[in-house]
Amino acid sequence: MSDTAAIVVTYNRKKLLSECIKKLKEQTEKVDIIIIDNMSTDGTSEMLKSLEKSHEIIYHATGKNIGGAGGFHEGIKLAYRLGYKFFWLMDDDCLPTKDALKNLKVIDKKIGGNYGFLCSKVLWIDNNICKMNIPKISISKKVEDFNSEIVPIKMGTFVSFYLKREVVKEIGLPIKEFFIWGDDLEYSQRISNKYPSYLVNTSVVVHKTKNNSGSNIAIDDFQRINRYRLAYRNEVVLFREAGFKEKVYQYLRLGLHIERVISKAPDHKWQRLTTIFIGTKDGHNFHPRIDYIE
Repeated sequence: MSDTAAIVVTYNRKKLLSECIKKLKEQTEKVDIIIIDNMSTDGTSEMLKSLEKSHEIIYHATGKNIGGAGGFHEGIKLAYRLGYKFFWLMDDDCLPTKDALKNLKVIDKKIGGNYGFLCSKVLWIDNNICKMNIPKISISKKVEDFNSEIVPIKMGTFVSFYLKREVVKEIGLPIKEFFIWGDDLEYSQRISNKYPSYLVNTSVVVHKTKNNSGSNIAIDDFQRINRYRLAYRNEVVLFREAGFKEKVYQYLRLGLHIERVISKAPDHKWQRLTTIFIGTKDGHNFHPRIDYIE
């Protein structure tokens, strides 16, 4: 048994997941693999059950689709119960380079374990920085330094996110009610409010998304717009926790998003605007609890 569990949440992306598992098996540092399956219907479960039988992975089916937030909540809780010391979180379209984990562990030792979380440098498939996974040094400012060995940060994403057992015990679990979007930013902010946290530029992963434009309600495919309601709802919680100045920033940011929709949206402008308004309104009545390991 390794001291580290790679926790991968998946839903109906069998091909990408198999690539992720392959990359995890190629790590130069030993890692056990826990797959949290949000009840995929594309044959993923059959593939995973066969891998579980051959002891290549630990497979956990959630029973229903509980989103990425619920999946990471369950995954960390399972890994904790199984006794792992370190938890390495990632989406099913994350492809770690072979030394990704090793270089996270190098920094763990170099700074004497004095951190809340570490996260990897995330590239897109063309080797440019992946825009949707740029860590933040504050709630309003993103990292610009991708050359220094480590960079202090406040927020990171669950695309190669590394933390310790004792931090989970103290800080609790990701908020499962978020379902999708913002759960990683809230969780990393919660951790970094108590402990220094870092981007590790020597640890590199590739995020195999369809494009490198990030999330943008103004230009995204209209078929995906409903999920933005959750994003705006969850952001209210994120900014509420951050403080008064950050709440002011949130509303300035909302104004920018509204202006973008009006000036740049190719279709369904009213529906896009309504999604922003309703999601934000939902957030003011949304007070999810933080669950702790018992």
